[in-house]
Amino acid sequence: MIRHDALEALPVRGALPALEDALAGHGAAVLVAPPGTGKTTLVPLALAGLPGGGPARRVVVAEPRRIAARAAARRMAWLLGKRVGESVGYTVRGERVVGRRARVEVVTTGVLLQRLQRDQELAGVDVVVLDECHERHLDADTAAAFLWDVRQALRPELRLLAASATTDAQGWARLLGDAPVVAAEGVAHPVEVVWAPPARPVRPPHGVRVDPALLAHVASVVRRALAERSGDVLCFLPGVGEIARVAAQLGDLGGVTVLQVHGRAPAAVQDAVLTRGTERRVVLATSVAESSLTVPGVRVVVDSGLAREPRVDHARGLSALATVRASRASGRQRAGRAGREAPGTVYRCWTEAEDARLPGFPAPEIKVADLTAFALQAACWGDPQASGLALLDPPPAGAMAAARSVLSAVGAVDGAGRVTERGARLARLGLHPRLGRALLDTGGEGADVVALLSEEAPREYGDDLGGVLRAARRGSDAYGARWRAEVRRLRAVAGEGSGSAGLPVAADGDRFPGLVAALAFPERVARADGGSYLMASGTRAELAEGSPLHGAPWIVVAVADRPAGRGHARVRLGAVIDEDVARFAAGALLDERKEVRWADGDVVARRVTRLGTIELAARPLRDADPALVRGALLEGLRREGLGLLRWSAEAVGLRQRLAFLRLRLGEPWPDVGDEALHARVDEWLEPELGRARRRADLGRIDAGAALGRLLPWASGEAGRLDELAPERITVPSGSRIRVDYTDPERPVLAVKLQEMFGLQESPRVAGVPLLVHLLSPAGRPAAVTADLASFWRDGYQGVRAELRGRYPKHPWPQDPAGAEPTRHTRARLRR
Repeated sequence: MIRHDALEALPVRGALPALEDALAGHGAAVLVAPPGTGKTTLVPLALAGLPGGGPARRVVVAEPRRIAARAAARRMAWLLGKRVGESVGYTVRGERVVGRRARVEVVTTGVLLQRLQRDQELAGVDVVVLDECHERHLDADTAAAFLWDVRQALRPELRLLAASATTDAQGWARLLGDAPVVAAEGVAHPVEVVWAPPARPVRPPHGVRVDPALLAHVASVVRRALAERSGDVLCFLPGVGEIARVAAQLGDLGGVTVLQVHGRAPAAVQDAVLTRGTERRVVLATSVAESSLTVPGVRVVVDSGLAREPRVDHARGLSALATVRASRASGRQRAGRAGREAPGTVYRCWTEAEDARLPGFPAPEIKVADLTAFALQAACWGDPQASGLALLDPPPAGAMAAARSVLSAVGAVDGAGRVTERGARLARLGLHPRLGRALLDTGGEGADVVALLSEEAPREYGDDLGGVLRAARRGSDAYGARWRAEVRRLRAVAGEGSGSAGLPVAADGDRFPGLVAALAFPERVARADGGSYLMASGTRAELAEGSPLHGAPWIVVAVADRPAGRGHARVRLGAVIDEDVARFAAGALLDERKEVRWADGDVVARRVTRLGTIELAARPLRDADPALVRGALLEGLRREGLGLLRWSAEAVGLRQRLAFLRLRLGEPWPDVGDEALHARVDEWLEPELGRARRRADLGRIDAGAALGRLLPWASGEAGRLDELAPERITVPSGSRIRVDYTDPERPVLAVKLQEMFGLQESPRVAGVPLLVHLLSPAGRPAAVTADLASFWRDGYQGVRAELRGRYPKHPWPQDPAGAEPTRHTRARLRR
């Protein structure tokens, strides 16, 4: 029996005429409707002409999650007074409940993508509704882009509707060809905001880790809400682990039922949440309860302020979920759950000041997630670069390059990025391409392990993939039931395969789980190396204390994260393998090459076999390629400096003189700094470098003779070197004193004071006055000047008074400017 009262009470009814007009006139529209208005239930029914009064159409509604798809279909069937599958059905991965007369089918966005790849025209479908598009899931963005292509090129009559409670309406409208935006007014019940931050600071989330102090605080706020408010309590937490921990801390609440809701919750629990009972309830939920679901009886929301989003660590080749601060849009969605049926309250576990600093919307998955599956979808669609797709945000170039590299490695695309026959088959499996590769390469026999890798196993199962597989086979819990259903699905979609022929281990062997994981993640095969494991990708990983994987020479890392403050990854799930499995699974990374490099202070020439970055074998290389040796020597010079050459005092002096002339006169005098000399090595260090084979040979190269090749011989200026920057100059006493060019800004002449008597001006080189260090008879500095005339006039008398008593045998005339210069004592002069 049709529930007319419930249908007529849904506020979105008032927007239906405008929505029909928008779709009829433009073919696409954006619907913005607050939570609880009937956007997810009444709108698809009305567009399908149900329960009557409009043209009969077939409507497909795409939801981001399985739990939302099932719930929406059940709610619509209830409104029509029919069983699920008759007029309204649903299809999610591994489950289809759709009768022949069904006019509305609710699917997940992943199922919709699979359907579009099989039948681009979506034959028989009149309208597609993309619900909750504000969440910016990658599948939803991709489906929207494909649907727009279909409408533009194949089926202009196909109607598209993007619907959400909080979204970038104008952005979606532009994406759908400047589609009209229809807003529905909701009957919004007021929701009081209570700011309930922890009394003491808590550590921010990192990876999947959440400070236990915050979870204890959330549990205390739930108890507070139960005491201060009436009605059921809906508490938002980031993940399954946090839900379990808060549930344990709540304990027995005495007459209050605690339910745990997430995407992997059993169907019975999901049904219990959506059905109002007689007992008061606390519903602990992930973000699956933010939208599409009305949890009856909820008057209070407790919001931890956290969410889980996918992240890719490209530097380490790791993909994982990360705990982040939920956006303000998510906060509004969550708070709205408390006001769907009556006035309510939201307790926010952070401060009002923090709220203003939160991001406005969740990060689009296309910006932060692993794009391998997306890149395969785009290649199957005929747009490998995804450059022609109508997307709100373009995919990052680096992430797309990494994705195409993976697809190439698993044989899904050819050299031009076009999808191969194998790639098309991988796309139809409903798996990440990595897992699809493992399933196909084991002929379907790896289905049980692939099923484990496609959904995170309970933490208590451990980190040994073989042990997890045994636990799943024994398990009678909800995870075990879902795992067995997925194994059956995977065996069916894998079809007839080649079995395990050609595999290095038997299908029932102890190493088989590791082989399957290695086929999926070949760059994560790892060998024990100094207390940790070095993966083929170059990332190091560590095992948790007490892990049964300790001591294994080889493992494969199936799941890993990076703990706060640690440079190495931490293995969350792995399996023991042997070198044969590693070589087989990661064969594309196997490389044997001649390697000549600078290492440990000398040229090392070897023939090396590597699996990615893991060195498997090495032996000395005789008669190495001279070009490779030369490159290694140059690397040594860059790394350790030009001091590897033989620098005599004359060579050092020449380099300093040239540096002075370059600074003072510029061209054609050469730049002799390290970078410049490395850049011109072919001009000055050949042929000596070409004859060198090792470090000792470098030490025999005369750097001074080699530098002489850089002098400006062609212009004739080289002949003026001694004129412009003489190595020595003659002072008044007749001595030839070396000029110190260490500081090219101001060369120094260090000379005994008596040898400069009679000289009126400081000596110059290239027009620059030398900085004269006047020395005592013992050779110690007595004065420094660049202006001898001024010194004789103003500074000499003080020096004379200080030193004449200490050195009485040396001349100290009253008038040094007119005195006779000398290198000798007075006695020597008298003789």
